[in-house]
Amino acid sequence: MPKILLVEDERSIAENLIYALETEHFEVLHTTTGCSALKVLDDSFQLAILDVGLPDMSGFDLCKAIRKNSGLPLLFLTARDSEVDRILGLELGGDDYVTKPFSPREIAARVRAILRRGSPHNRSKKNQKPTDALYHNEETMTISSHGQALALTAHEYKLLAALMTQPGRIFTREQLLEKAWVDPGSAMDRTVDAHIKSLRAKLRACTPDGSDPIETRRGLGYTLNLD
Repeated sequence: MPKILLVEDERSIAENLIYALETEHFEVLHTTTGCSALKVLDDSFQLAILDVGLPDMSGFDLCKAIRKNSGLPLLFLTARDSEVDRILGLELGGDDYVTKPFSPREIAARVRAILRRGSPHNRSKKNQKPTDALYHNEETMTISSHGQALALTAHEYKLLAALMTQPGRIFTREQLLEKAWVDPGSAMDRTVDAHIKSLRAKLRACTPDGSDPIETRRGLGYTLNLD
């Protein structure tokens, strides 16, 4: 039974979400503040739902604290519907962003969708095979596509490895710079674009239909689609 951490201070919203999630066979632990969430958070959780407007800290600040030690999938709940807030939530490492009012059943469906994408917490590396569309051998630091080893530069390898940690999640250019460059400040956004372009060419060369699994999300960043 997947375990969900719900951080929501409005009791009525929390009760409706708990009912909807438990009906879908999720185990839910509910806290009302960011501090209490950080105290109970451990590796037993598969996903966290964070209200942006918490009484002791914002959901964005809570996300930053979680991201220091964990790649746990995160879904934001907020009453604010501005594009800036949505982009900020994604840039901080959120996997989805839902504005109030919303249907509790919709949240349950979004939670299932996030977990299906394959995060570091639920994607079993033991099930990966060298003949898969993408296969990452962390011991040899190599990635293969459909059984063919990819001849990647160090930056291309780090970029693709980062995208493979959470297929379906949108990574901003800033996040990819942090993951693939020793000194992110010395590179620029278009540096990521250039490396992604060459990486796509190498992936297409190994794909039967000439396609590649990297998708551009205009104004946001890049995501890996393995469906």
